[in-house]
Amino acid sequence: MTRLPPLSRRAFTRFTLAASAAMLAGTDRARAAAPSGEPIRIGILHSLSGTLAISEATLKDVMLMLVDIQNRKGGLLGRPIEAVVVDPASNWPLFAEKARQLLSVDKVASVFGCWTSVSRKSVLPVFEELNGILFYPVQYEGQECSRNVFYTGAAPNQQAIPAVDYLMSEDGGGAKRFALIGTDYVYPRTTNQILQAYLKSKGVTDADIMINYTPFGQSDWQTIVSQVKAFGSAGKKTAVISTINGDANVPFYKELGAQGITATDIPVMAFSVGEEELAGMDAKPLVGQLAAWNYFESIDTPANKSFIADWHKFTQNPKRTTNDPMEAHYIGFNLWVQAVEKAGTTDHDKVIAAMVGLRQPNLTGGIAQVLPNHHITKPVYIGEIQEDGQFNVVWQTPHEVPGQAWSPYVPETAHLTGDWTAPVNCGNYDTQKKACLGSHHA
Repeated sequence: MTRLPPLSRRAFTRFTLAASAAMLAGTDRARAAAPSGEPIRIGILHSLSGTLAISEATLKDVMLMLVDIQNRKGGLLGRPIEAVVVDPASNWPLFAEKARQLLSVDKVASVFGCWTSVSRKSVLPVFEELNGILFYPVQYEGQECSRNVFYTGAAPNQQAIPAVDYLMSEDGGGAKRFALIGTDYVYPRTTNQILQAYLKSKGVTDADIMINYTPFGQSDWQTIVSQVKAFGSAGKKTAVISTINGDANVPFYKELGAQGITATDIPVMAFSVGEEELAGMDAKPLVGQLAAWNYFESIDTPANKSFIADWHKFTQNPKRTTNDPMEAHYIGFNLWVQAVEKAGTTDHDKVIAAMVGLRQPNLTGGIAQVLPNHHITKPVYIGEIQEDGQFNVVWQTPHEVPGQAWSPYVPETAHLTGDWTAPVNCGNYDTQKKACLGSHHA
């Protein structure tokens, strides 16, 4: 475990002197008293090694940036924020061990972390047992609504469903057949369960749906891509829905190029490939392939420009990209700061109660609002991959979409809702039976 304060003592002293000099010089920077006293600790629970480090390591970095910025504003409740960083190393049981350490030993006020749903499922019992708070920044499969989790990534109705709608539309190519290709764990399997039900509700038959799962770190894609190519040769427009996660995406896209599959032939709609993943690939063969997210670095707003500038300055690397889960952490961290300020304390119960209803500007020009089910409102964007590894937005929702915890397309959850406010106070409320089923997650 590595404990990283927001600034070293020496760096903090340099910052304090610099800030004082700047104020004496009459700059227009906000005047904030330097934070003092016992630090408020937050946990950062992201893999810095293993197959998912390609995606998660940058989330650790952005959290350190956000802590640094907040401390420069005066900290929180007049106290400095200290980041406690741990490495669960893409190991699901280790996520739970590190979460327990953060809550029981390090006494953190909140934790920002996890990437895969299996890692979130691993830590969930720990957060519920110890009454901790987790901000989860990644798109996920839904079918869960815990009082102790705030889901700042997309639910299926904020990514997967709109993506399929686009592919089936005239603008998206009018797809009639779908190959659902994913990594073999909770998120792809549950997302595809929802998508199967949704596709069938739109008249797509079982014969026009292909499903395939591979292990984490899958490197040999020749056979699977050949199967996709054959599946797409049946005379109906075919699209791939990719829930492939981690570094397996690199050989998957390479194999698509090797077998001559282009976005014109069989478009691939990815749910886990963003700017960070593309930075490690040759994007030229992928031009025109698609991804569905709630944020793209290429979106031109003053808030996004400022965020990108802060990121480049913090990392001292103008080539470092931003991506959707980074924005989710930006939103989640600032909502947490608001909640602590509103509650006047870091007490978990009071912060959880203060969260619902809070609003935070996102980076794309809209507002994220915390809903009673602990999800937030988000816009949805479809982007085409460009040669430079960025995305050109080709479609977007006209307004923010409220996140749904439970899918209305799966019969078992069609009548469930989550509401952590009085008088319901239930994550699994059956609207037909008018009763709380007593389980917060499937």
